[in-house]
Parts: sequence; C-alpha cells; structure tokens
Amino acid sequence: MNLRDDAHALTDDLVRMRRTLHRTPELGLDLPRTQEVVLTELDGLPLEVRTGDGLSSVTAVLRGGRPGPAVLLRGDMDALPVAERTGLDFAADNGRMHACGHDLHTAMLAGAAKLLCAHRDQLAGDVLFMFQPGEEGHDGARHMLAEGLLDAAGRRPVAAYAIHVLSAGLPGGVFRTRGGPAMAASNVLRVTVRGEGGHGSMPYRAKDPVQAACAMVTALQAWITRSFDVFDPVVLTVGTFHAGTQTNVIPETAEFHATVRSFSDAAQARVKDGTVEVCRGIAAAYGVGVDAEFAELYPVTVNDHDEAAFVGATVREALGEERFAPQAQPLPGSEDFSRVLSEVPGAMTFLGAPPAGADHERSPNNHSPLAEFDDAVLPDGAAVYAELAARRLAAAAGGGS
Repeated sequence: MNLRDDAHALTDDLVRMRRTLHRTPELGLDLPRTQEVVLTELDGLPLEVRTGDGLSSVTAVLRGGRPGPAVLLRGDMDALPVAERTGLDFAADNGRMHACGHDLHTAMLAGAAKLLCAHRDQLAGDVLFMFQPGEEGHDGARHMLAEGLLDAAGRRPVAAYAIHVLSAGLPGGVFRTRGGPAMAASNVLRVTVRGEGGHGSMPYRAKDPVQAACAMVTALQAWITRSFDVFDPVVLTVGTFHAGTQTNVIPETAEFHATVRSFSDAAQARVKDGTVEVCRGIAAAYGVGVDAEFAELYPVTVNDHDEAAFVGATVREALGEERFAPQAQPLPGSEDFSRVLSEVPGAMTFLGAPPAGADHERSPNNHSPLAEFDDAVLPDGAAVYAELAARRLAAAAGGGS
C-alpha cells in the first residue's frame, strides 16, 4: 500500500477540515461543533463509532481484513483561551485559538482513518482512533480511559501513538521522538499565606504575608537548585502572585500559584513533599500561617524504547532519512497522553510545522497568540499515523509492511 501518495491525494480535504476547525475553536471537555465535524468526516467509512458520555470524545474502531491485535492512534481536539493575533484569513475571532495545533492533529487523524479504511483488507488486526477533547488542562485522556477507551476494540491495544506539531524549534516536516521520558510531569503548587493586616507605616504591628510569600518564592528556587541532580531536573515557575489592595495597607493574605515540572517519578515524589515543607518552614520563621497544596496533574510522558525506535524507522522508510531527527532531551511541556502510555507501550512523536519560509528557531512558539502552523505537513502527518498502524500490525502478525 502506498499510503504517502494516497495521503497527498487528500491534501485539499485535510486543509479544508483543519481550517474549519481553526475558525471555530472550543475549550475543555465539551466540544460539540468539533465533534460534529469529526463525525461528518468519518461518516460512511467502515468504522465502529462511539461518542463519549461525559465528554465530546469520538472513538472509532476499524476492523482489519485479517485477524490480529489492535493499535491505538490519538489526536487531541481542544483549543486554548487565547485571543488569536495571526491575521490569517481563517483565524478565530471568538477569543479562543488553536494555538497548540490540535486542529492539525484532528485533521491528520481523520485522514489516517480514511487511508486505512481504503486498505482495510490488508490490515492484520484493528485500529482504534482516539479523538480526544480536554488535553489542555482538563485531563481528557483520563476521562476517556475511565469510559473504556482501551477496551473499545474488544482487546487492549498492543501499541499506541500520538503526533504533536510544533510551530517552533523543529524544521518543517521533520519528525522527532526518543525512548524514555519524552515530556515532563506537570503539577501545580498553590500557596496561601495568612498574616495579620495593618498600616503600611507600622509593619511591626502586623504580620506581613507579602514579605513571607516573597521569601517562599525565592527559597523554593534555591531549594530546587541545591536539592536536585541537574541531569534529573525540576522546574518551578510562579505564574500568579496576588496580594493587597493599596500601597499603605498590609493585607491579611497573599497567595501565589506555580507550575512544577519534573522528568522522573523519584523527582516528582521528592518535589511534592519538599515544596510544601519549604513553605511551612518559611511561614514558621515569619510567624504567619500557610496553606500549601501540591496538586498532581499529568505524569511524566514515557515512551517505550522499542516503540520510539519503531517510529524512527517507519518515518525514515516512508518519507526519507532526512525526515527524522532523534530527540536528545525530553521537552518540559506535559501531556495527558502520558496516561495512555502508562497502560500501553507506545510513543509520543513531534512534527515540525513552522510557517513556510520561517526560521523555526525564531517563529512564535506553541500557545502564542501569533503561533502559525504550516498546512503542508498535514498529508505526511496523516501518512505517518497510518504507516505506524499498518506496519505495527504487520510486525505483530510476522509479516512485512
């Protein structure tokens, strides 16, 4: 089967679908219009289609012409609460934006479904298509797993793959992945410091929560640099800090929230306890109270070494040696596809998609209101999804591709 040529024949359809989704981005777990677009694209294909009960997911199963195992392919569908400023003629105008490229993921996965349906008689097993909402902080993968995603084909998949586009940092059309940790765990530290308010001119008659909170922020940074191996790093960034209403009033409380990233279970466990202990210790030293909560969001995304190597071999054979670049280090972003990979061996793979002609090292990054993605990657993205499924099923059956 020549999946790449077939994919390029679908280019116009893939671009149309992607731009339709881009114009009408939706947030979180409830994506009714996005779900409708996906269902329309899948309509008429020989798929067993199921929608989610508590979220706007779409699960589709393609039964191959010959018996064999199942392989899972995932594409996330939700957008971000970002007001788009790209100036594209298909830009969104509702204060939301597909600034992370999930519109491309959805279109590529729908394209892969069409490709594989056209060759279903040659497939030695089944393909499970996972169209997922709520990746951007809503843990959609966990919800889909709870609704029985991995049993949708009647047996658990033997492998799972996802592709994520990047608007910067990787040349256009180049795929990249690695075995082992591929993306960080994501957690949130929420701290509220409780002092005693008073007049700004007489701080000795109050207990200043702002001063204590500031000390906590700096102490946390120092603690991390002196407690963790640089080769198993932790990143803590305070994103919000709120206190007070007026310059001459010492407030009752101050609060800050931080994102915390780590790349191993051991570092995750240590930073969870240690950050809270640091905040409590500083609070005791300043004579104030503190409520410190460490909330775990997404675990480390860990690629199976054999499956990551399989992705690299597949891209090289299907597209050419120059289209794959090994990934030296994990990315500090996080992914709820980590939950699937904790159940099924597989790999998260990245695909460079900066604007045509742009310097990929300088173009706006994912999540920027200026982020742009090149539609030219759509057919090869769809082809790689399809190649991974077809070749993995063939390998499980002991045959070639």
